[in-house]
Amino acid sequence: MNIQFGVDYYPEHWPRERWETDAAMMEEMGIRVVRMAEFSWFKLEPEKGRFTFEWLDEAIRILAAHGIETILGTPSAAPPAWIIRQDPDIQPVDREGRRRHFGGRHHDCQSNPAYREHIRRYVTAFAAHFGPNPHVIGWQIDNELGNSHAELCFCESCAERFREWLRAKYSDIETLNRRWGTDFWSQGYTCFEEIQPPRLTATGVNPSQMLDWKRFHSDLIVEFHRFQSRILHAAAPGKFITHNMMGLADTVNYYDLAEDLEFVSQDQYPVMQKTTELPRYLGSRGAAALDLIRGLKQQSFWIMEQQSSISGWGEMSRMPRPGEVKLWALQSVARGADTVVFFRWRSCLFGTEQYWHGILPHSGRPGRTWAEIRDLMQQYAPLVESLRGGMPVSEAAIVYSYDQKYAMQIQPHHPDLKYDEIWLAYYMALYRKNVPTDIIPDRADFSRYKLLIAPLQYLMTPELARKYEEYVQGGGTLVFTMRTGVKDRDNICTEEPLPGLLAELCGLHVYEYDCLRGMSAEVRWGEDIYTTELWADLITPEGAETVAAYASEYYAGVPAITCRRCGKGRVYYVGTAVSADLADRLCTELLEASGAGSILDTPEGVEAVCRQGRDGTYYFLLNHTERPQNVEVPASWKPWGEHAPMPIPPFGVNVYRTDDLFAKIT
Repeated sequence: MNIQFGVDYYPEHWPRERWETDAAMMEEMGIRVVRMAEFSWFKLEPEKGRFTFEWLDEAIRILAAHGIETILGTPSAAPPAWIIRQDPDIQPVDREGRRRHFGGRHHDCQSNPAYREHIRRYVTAFAAHFGPNPHVIGWQIDNELGNSHAELCFCESCAERFREWLRAKYSDIETLNRRWGTDFWSQGYTCFEEIQPPRLTATGVNPSQMLDWKRFHSDLIVEFHRFQSRILHAAAPGKFITHNMMGLADTVNYYDLAEDLEFVSQDQYPVMQKTTELPRYLGSRGAAALDLIRGLKQQSFWIMEQQSSISGWGEMSRMPRPGEVKLWALQSVARGADTVVFFRWRSCLFGTEQYWHGILPHSGRPGRTWAEIRDLMQQYAPLVESLRGGMPVSEAAIVYSYDQKYAMQIQPHHPDLKYDEIWLAYYMALYRKNVPTDIIPDRADFSRYKLLIAPLQYLMTPELARKYEEYVQGGGTLVFTMRTGVKDRDNICTEEPLPGLLAELCGLHVYEYDCLRGMSAEVRWGEDIYTTELWADLITPEGAETVAAYASEYYAGVPAITCRRCGKGRVYYVGTAVSADLADRLCTELLEASGAGSILDTPEGVEAVCRQGRDGTYYFLLNHTERPQNVEVPASWKPWGEHAPMPIPPFGVNVYRTDDLFAKIT
């Protein structure tokens, strides 16, 4: 599939006479694919059973004449008003029992049988009509599943589906009562019919019920996607199906959603309303999202929405500086994107997203953004094609778990303790040292990696504990953090001293801990003192060696970080939340212990990434700063293209290639 760059296009927003102009401008830029129709249900079916596909046929024909293929989205994220009038119960209900009404998007209950029938009718006709078109190369189902649905839906339809899900999981009500711990607060059930979704209560919530609700909610979304996927595959075999995901969003378990996709796609917006970042973090969150998306199927992916300009609805982000859009797009490519589709073609004159700017401004007249993206496409299309299907080579990995994240959301312990911030602290330390890192599920093969970081392993099972032990015994270097081994899979606390099932592997016990509310603690490592916040596990070593100890509070001198050798490997336990400085120090220790390699030393704000290509290994140096940056590169790195200026210009990207088919990191 010879497609490197594309754009999201909404021809229905513009007069028919403009379409030819748009297509010609796209062709001139180097655009080879568009995504359309994911919010066009009313335009395509203005009343039940009357399909008006002709205008979209015409748009596809015009684009194809300019060498541009089409991906069509199913529009189930925005059912039209006539459906709502006919079946108002498809509108979702929030946790407080309030119905969310028509007028925005995602105003749908994904379990509602009437809504499913509307989707079945529409998607069947949609696929039958557009499937035979050779210029429709694939489908995107819905749009950003889980977006806007974090607290939806708690209606009676969802309640009944929840009960069905629980029956399948627990078989009988006695088992559910035991595993949910319903003896507390007289919450026992005599039958599944008595169980409700965890709607707003007078006070408190059963953490086991809430964890199952989050799992069910994710499973429902995955099944909602599969419901449409089966229709599309049956009506139009041979077309790919993808979905545009949102990086670190968590309403749906993306590992599960990815299973039905030929490849995953990501919506990548490096600058939203947040306008400033400390230099040492520049580019890191965007990189983390891309690495997570790549890890969903351990394969390359598409960017279905790449930021092209200012983002925002009522409020706006800052304007990308000259060179930044190119920088962001090439960061996506460097970390595994085979195709980059920009959002959007032209800034819309009406509606909620009037200020979510596109390649063209409201006037439709090309300016700096259009010229920069055109130059990017024309210069880098051969590079993107050379990298198609290739992957970065990583010797380090971070275990990312939706279950662990859900459980920590339910009971975060400290109001500022957030799952993402904990694992990102480790990721950013590796990022700053340019250590290629995969983000993987706990069901992945650990043995591929020299270094494995498993943050907040709050829920633990015997099977997962054995898997971690086998990894260490086999020679891996493993890192656990505080709040590890606290509960079982049902969100019930262990009776064993912490870290529960992992205590013997870690060679320690945690008999006492401190939630650092309104205070901080100090950690001494050699001659250096580091400030830490959020949490302090008071570690009692039982075979582990002390790496660093607390230097404040009544537990001064008590181990804060330990290491135990086990078999051919070793396991570290970090009993506190690491600051950036402490994370950097720990990262240095971990790389030395594990032998995991770094690509290159670079100045702060300069990112180094490697990715395998068809004819060698490609290295990217991405300057996320407003200053020229000098980097010393190995003699074996040959500049790709005409030149690789040094110093690297502000927001510039240098690309190099070696003949090695496998990246070498040191």
